[in-house]
Formats: sequence, structure tokens, C-alpha cells
Amino acid sequence: MSRIQSVFQHLEAAGRKALIPFITAGDPDIGLTVPLMRALVAGGADIIELGVPFSDPMADGPTIQRASERALAAGTSLAKVLDAVRAFRAGDDATPVVLMGYANPIEAMGQGAFVAAARDAGVDGVLVVDYPPEECADFTASARAAGLDQIFLLAPTSSAQRFRDVARAGSGYLYYVSLKGVTGAANLDFEEIGQRIPRIRAVAGMPVGVGFGIRDAESARKIGAFADAVVIGSRIIEEIEASTRERAAANVETFVRGIRVALDESVGARP
Repeated sequence: MSRIQSVFQHLEAAGRKALIPFITAGDPDIGLTVPLMRALVAGGADIIELGVPFSDPMADGPTIQRASERALAAGTSLAKVLDAVRAFRAGDDATPVVLMGYANPIEAMGQGAFVAAARDAGVDGVLVVDYPPEECADFTASARAAGLDQIFLLAPTSSAQRFRDVARAGSGYLYYVSLKGVTGAANLDFEEIGQRIPRIRAVAGMPVGVGFGIRDAESARKIGAFADAVVIGSRIIEEIEASTRERAAANVETFVRGIRVALDESVGARP
């Protein structure tokens, strides 16, 4: 059983929902990435999604785009992201880390080399936005053989057949994009999300996390009433942007702790 699967099993037994915060590795510089990851855990994160910066993102809104631009300008590379995971893992052997990003840096490194390096660094899962299941069978097989969970996205427009396709290829959890737009948008339809999640879970048979539009404690509480996990990223990056380098980790920890409290309050709640 992977670390990700173990976390969800433990949370289900405890009647709790997973909090999955996202930050971009290397933002504002690679030296702050591990302290920020530790702050996320101190604030109550169950799983960390660590963004691999890329120059031409297709799913990220302006906030995460800015984070990637800062990270790339500071010299962040995929190899340095893996070094950061390795440094984090030296002090935390429990919290799963999922790398989220795009195919280009992986292809540049080589799929086999990336999978081996990710495994050795202590990565638990990967979410590659532009690796749809029908086009990445070799990568999926390599990741599975290395013990890495591969997480796939589902959209509001996804069909029941698509639910089955990604469930067959993926593992760990599924990531449901809560809106027809990019990360950080704020036009969530809670009723529609609440109707879709049970359908996905029934077909897929694995936990479903929701992200792309969750910005505060109230939206996290509402989503947590029916999802297995809440993913929040853009709002955390805004917290980093508004902080001095010295205060960034502490401010992020405080913000995430507020989301953790709201998410724990969501058990049994109704949006």
C-alpha cells in the first residue's frame, strides 16, 4: 500500500477529509521550498502537491503562472525540485508528496530517468496535466512498477466512461476540477459538485479530491461535506506573495491551519 493510499485509509477510519495544499517549488526561491513544505504539514496538510514550474502551463491561472515565472527566474529545474523533495523527506517520512506539472520537463529528463529519480527522492505520486491516460501507457506502467501513484484529472464535462478510464489507469486518488476554467477561479457551483462526486466515486472506487476554486475556509467546508479531499493552491501562493521571505512559512502555516479546522468541521455538514 502506498503512502497516499495509507493516508486516505487512515482518514476514512477517523471520519476526516484530506487536506491537500499546493505550492510551486522554487517560489520565490528553491531555498524556501522545504521550509514551506514543513509549514504546510505543521498547518495540517495530509498530502502535499508540489508544482514543478513550467513556462507554458495550460491549466494554471495567473497566480500559479506568476509563481512558476518566479521559480524559473530563480533557476528552479526539475532536478532541483527532486532535490527539495529529498531534503524534505529526510525530516518527514510520513507525508505523501505528489509532483504536479506538465510533460515537457519529464520528457526532457526522460520518462525512465524521471521515474527512477522521483522514486529515489521520495516522491509518492505524479499528476501530469498533459498525460491523458490513453497517451501515457508506458509512463503509467513505469510509475506503477516504481510504486508511484499516478493521479488523473476529471472535469465537469467528463463522462461516466471517462471516470472508468482514469480509474483504470490511475491510483491514489482522482482530482476533480471543480469548474470550467483555470486554477484560482471563484465561480464554484456547490450543488453541481455535490451531485458529481458520488457518481465519480461509485464508478471509480477510489477517493476523489476537489480543487481549482477553493479559496477560503467556507468553500473548503462546503466541498469537504461531500469530497474525500480538498485541494487548495492559488490562495496559498497569494499568501506567499503578500509575505516577506522571512514570514512566508509562518503565514502559510497559519492560513492552512484555518482551512484544516474548517475541513474538520465539514464532517457531516451540508453545503
